[in-house]
Parts: sequence; C-alpha cells; structure tokens
Amino acid sequence: MNQDLVFMEMALQQAEKAAALGEVPIGAVIIGPDNRLLAEGFNQTIYRNDPTAHAEIVALRHAASALGNYRLTDCTLYVSLEPCAMCMGAILHSRLKRVVFAASDAKTGACGSVISLQSEPKLNHHCVVTQGVMAEAAATMLRNFFKAKRLAKRGC
Repeated sequence: MNQDLVFMEMALQQAEKAAALGEVPIGAVIIGPDNRLLAEGFNQTIYRNDPTAHAEIVALRHAASALGNYRLTDCTLYVSLEPCAMCMGAILHSRLKRVVFAASDAKTGACGSVISLQSEPKLNHHCVVTQGVMAEAAATMLRNFFKAKRLAKRGC
C-alpha cells in the first residue's frame, strides 16, 4: 500500500501538469515489474486537438515505446481518475496486470462506476483494479479545477 501512495502521488503530479495547460487535471504513471517508472502521462486532449490524448493513453504509448512492445504484462497503471471505456479498452489490449485509480467517475468510469470492463467475462484479458487510493486529493483537485473554470466563465 505504501508503494501505491508513492506512485499515486506521481500520477497526481502529472495531473497538475494537465491543469497548468488548462486541461482536466488527470495524470497517470506506469510502473514496471521492478517498481521502476516506465512512463508518465497527463491529459492533453485540448493541447493536442486529440480526443484520444487521455492521461492513460499518453502513458501507455510512452511505456510501450520504452519497452519496445505493446504488451505491458506485469506493469501497473496509476491514474488519478477512474479510466473511461476507451482507456480501459487500451489497458486491456496492453495486457496490464493492474490498474490503481484515485477518484471514481460516476459519468464515464469503466472500472465499476458505470461498467466493469476489467472483469467482463467475454473479454480475453482481465486486470486487477484497486480503487480509492488518494481519492480525496484527486477529487479535490478536480473540484477546484472545475470551480475555477465556472468562475472564469462568469467573469469572477
């Protein structure tokens, strides 16, 4: 569990990078089987004009490149918000062993909030999901981001 806190803190630091660009503050890191940082990512959908540039996808691309293989078996993804269906599809295709997320997403969460793709019996790969690690810190970051956006929109 201590390692989960350390790695989730790294994901939250990535989320801060997204917020600094005006992106929804979601960050991700991928840790290899030797507990070595393989990749980092943060939301960049607006910056890149790319609807697939979610933190998880950015990190998956970097990790696959670092390993020279799209299969990330025995790796763990830490992400500040519950992955959506698109990201879970990529996570399952990459064969990640484990996903750890902070805050749940009641609107698009695909690890239990809306749907549970990680354990869908019809799919050929499954991964272990741990939820709620540093959930309040991630949720607070998201709330503050959207509150600031609403205030800016009103001209406050």
